[in-house]
Amino acid sequence: MSDYLDLAGQLMMVRLFGTELDADTDAFLRQYKVRGACLFRQNMVDAAQLTRFTAGLKDAMGPQALIALDQEGGAVVRSTWVPAPPSAMALGAANDPGLAREVGAAVARAVRSLGFNWNFAPVLDLNNNPHNPVIAERSFGADPLLAARLAMAWMEGSESEGVACCVKHFPGHGDTHVDSHRDLPTVDKPLEELERFEFAPFRMAAATAPAVMTAHIVYPALDPDFPATMSRPILTGILRERFGYRGVIITDGMDMHAIAHRYGAGEAAVNALVAGADMVMAIGSRETQVETVHAIAGAIRDGVLPLAEVEARLARLSGLAERHPAGSAAYAVEQDDRALMARAWRAGLTALKQPQRPPRGSKVRLVARGDVVSDGVSEAGVPAARIAEALGSVYEVELVTFADAETFDWAALPRDGRFTILASTSRRRYGPHARANWRPDLHLALWNPYQALDFVAPALMTYGFAPPALEAVVAWLAGETEAPGRCPVPGFDSAA
Repeated sequence: MSDYLDLAGQLMMVRLFGTELDADTDAFLRQYKVRGACLFRQNMVDAAQLTRFTAGLKDAMGPQALIALDQEGGAVVRSTWVPAPPSAMALGAANDPGLAREVGAAVARAVRSLGFNWNFAPVLDLNNNPHNPVIAERSFGADPLLAARLAMAWMEGSESEGVACCVKHFPGHGDTHVDSHRDLPTVDKPLEELERFEFAPFRMAAATAPAVMTAHIVYPALDPDFPATMSRPILTGILRERFGYRGVIITDGMDMHAIAHRYGAGEAAVNALVAGADMVMAIGSRETQVETVHAIAGAIRDGVLPLAEVEARLARLSGLAERHPAGSAAYAVEQDDRALMARAWRAGLTALKQPQRPPRGSKVRLVARGDVVSDGVSEAGVPAARIAEALGSVYEVELVTFADAETFDWAALPRDGRFTILASTSRRRYGPHARANWRPDLHLALWNPYQALDFVAPALMTYGFAPPALEAVVAWLAGETEAPGRCPVPGFDSAA
């Protein structure tokens, strides 16, 4: 059984706990020959700690280690102290492939300096659903050609700096109204529509993408029984055979509720590998990781996973690691990359309904949500006090905060003629109470651009809340820059 366990461990990526490689985790990785690890925000303190952590992982997992993170840009970044990249939709609004390539290269330089060799980005989902709770600004837009063109430029930049990308979430998470972290979504579209829309950017990227991540979504027209992560008709039939894809296929996190609430960890992992995945992202507890590796080993032993197919999977994973070796590299151009990111955020800044700047020195009322909690996928938003401080360089600011937009008494806001600015700092759309009972003079949509449609008010959209995004807003308010971006999803042209 030990030989089968050694093979099984190489088909698995795990989540780690804490900010150091402890002796127990080191022994676990070595015992099962695990070659993949994904780090999250809770694993990171600063550059010195993180570089030490990834170096320890490389030592424990060997020269073919795959050390990954989600550094997409915008709200989905794990290392928050490196130059902050714009979200995909900000790049979509700028619509400049050359800029996208520069940003992809800069992201890779930053994560490579920390010891990562695999970045789970860019997102190829086409967001055409205004109520999508988890994608929104993570998408380049709704046009397949634009999304593919920008994503491939971004990947080209990353590849030039030695970091593998992973496009996601195949075959498309953009037209869902359910977050697969919380439940199992369904995209009930006919095959012809999927071919024309969701499939298109993945098909275009299939020749160059080093890796593809699966979606925990049921597509009844393709497979009525299993989500894509576990569907052989989707992963093997469409991606491998029809699209001719030869790179690595990795699952999304198997601890997400769409999977974990319906299947045992071992059963789910085996199902995904049988479907055609090369690597299972077992980012649950240590107990579920042990259950997963034993289930995979049993499937290899029993012929459920034929040895020849396992060896083909291992060869693809080895090729990925050999082309993108793990290990940190010097970061000599960090300040240049910060300037690049600031330029990229400004290029995506988008105006809606001809917003007006109040004169410098005006008294303004800033209204914003009081908390900045994470939604479990993204980092927490920018605090209201930080926005007030930034705007304070241009105006005299009075700050009003609310806990819940649907219970807040919008009518209680003074009607004293003071210019009122709403700053939206979460991904969740506004409900009927807020929409019906108030209208700001200016809406700063600092995260989800669709929130700009919730109020009949002029808006400025940044597609993210990182410091350079807020700096771009302040520069616009001060009259130092314009808003040249064009929102790359439907519904905004008619509102302009």
